[in-house]
Amino acid sequence: MRPLHGILYKLASVLVFIVMAAMIKTTAPHVPAGEVVFFRSLFAIPVIVVWLALRRELATGLKTSNPMGHLWRGVAGTIAMGLGFAGLGYLPLPDVTAIGYAAPLLTVIFAAMFLGEDVRLFRISAVALGMVGVMIVLGPRLSIGPEGANMAEAFGATLVLGGAVFAALAQVFVRKLVMTEATSAIVFWFSLTATLLSLVTLPFGWVWPTQREAAILVGAGLLGGVGQIFLTSSYREADASLVAPFDYASMLFSLAIGYFVFAEVPTRTMLMGAALIVTAGVLIIWREHRLGLERSRQRKAMTPQG
Repeated sequence: MRPLHGILYKLASVLVFIVMAAMIKTTAPHVPAGEVVFFRSLFAIPVIVVWLALRRELATGLKTSNPMGHLWRGVAGTIAMGLGFAGLGYLPLPDVTAIGYAAPLLTVIFAAMFLGEDVRLFRISAVALGMVGVMIVLGPRLSIGPEGANMAEAFGATLVLGGAVFAALAQVFVRKLVMTEATSAIVFWFSLTATLLSLVTLPFGWVWPTQREAAILVGAGLLGGVGQIFLTSSYREADASLVAPFDYASMLFSLAIGYFVFAEVPTRTMLMGAALIVTAGVLIIWREHRLGLERSRQRKAMTPQG
């Protein structure tokens, strides 16, 4: 393993995904979310296929022993993408990023509910801290007043939070898939499944994008594929416990892009809530790392010495 390479790959993936979200945000006023999901997923496929072919993993990427698992992961992930993309049209980019951080917190809860994972007081407390941060970010957006903009922001916040819920469910399905499926297969089949599922929204108002919008959407799809490759490569090069905290660099990137590209000035309340969410996420990652070390020591202690 090469830890520094893993960190650089992770940071590259985070930056690419934030740039992709910013590109999608520019099309949000005109292009519906379901259509965006189609472009994002379809044009990621050739990038992923070429990458798998270069690594000689194409056969592995196409092989699956659990098609229904991929379907359920695809359904949850596609809904999460659609809701998140829709929310970009109503909220500043940093707010969408901060609310999206609820997903890993909810994953801890759902993993305990559906996978029977043991969640003790430390992680429960960290999740509670993170959810307080989420509510701090959401609070001003859900305070509906007489102005229409407040209604729009409340709707956008609800969309993004719903996207976080489905993203957490998708992660639960991924945790089950990794027991039998290769990472390359999970990446490929999700892109294909999301492309097909997004077509369900075709009768509900797809539009013919302008040349500029089409170029942006195709570019976003290609970047999505590149980001997925960087993300996968980061976990090949370093332990998950090392690279996972760098997910939160997305807040810095989104703040910068939001300010310089969309003239979005972050509020003190949003920054305070985001800080609590990031703290909770890092605590959970640290705890997972400690538990992993303990399990490793226990396995070594139980292994007969020859």
